[in-house]
Amino acid sequence: MELQHREIPVEFLQRLPDGIKIVKRHGKEFMVVEQVLGPGGENLMSDAVHIHGEPSIRLGVRINGQEGLIFVDAFWGGHAKLYSFVPDLAGAAAEVDAFVPETRASLMVNRACDVDGCDCTRSIVLTLPDGKSRVYVCARFGCPGHAIEIADLPPTVSQTISSINFFGVGGSEDDWLDQF
Repeated sequence: MELQHREIPVEFLQRLPDGIKIVKRHGKEFMVVEQVLGPGGENLMSDAVHIHGEPSIRLGVRINGQEGLIFVDAFWGGHAKLYSFVPDLAGAAAEVDAFVPETRASLMVNRACDVDGCDCTRSIVLTLPDGKSRVYVCARFGCPGHAIEIADLPPTVSQTISSINFFGVGGSEDDWLDQF
């Protein structure tokens, strides 16, 4: 897939929320999730598994009756993932049920996906350290849908950030690796 860099709005950079950091790679700025929490304040970051040189987001998941861990790329709009199991994706439109690995607290909420053509009505919710700002990820396996709601910032800024998706139409994520 092709790396498509997007400018990060100045309003967001001026009031960068806790849990998000900006890194510079090859002269361009990228957003990285630095800390997200479960519903009870559980840390969901993994210092043990890094993707693109940054700690990953660690979630417990169930997919088509199988259960294990998934480690998600912390680069905003990146889609790299590592699994502790090989998910059986037989059947169309598999959905993920995500939970906090240690407590098994659900990370699922009812929220429709914003991606055209995706009819999924559930999302994984991750909370930023302020307790008010949230990241939503579509529960449909393979859907790139994600959104962020930042407390104390205009909704238009959150919408612009939510639209950042580093991969366009293309072949593989190999081009992404070349950027780092």
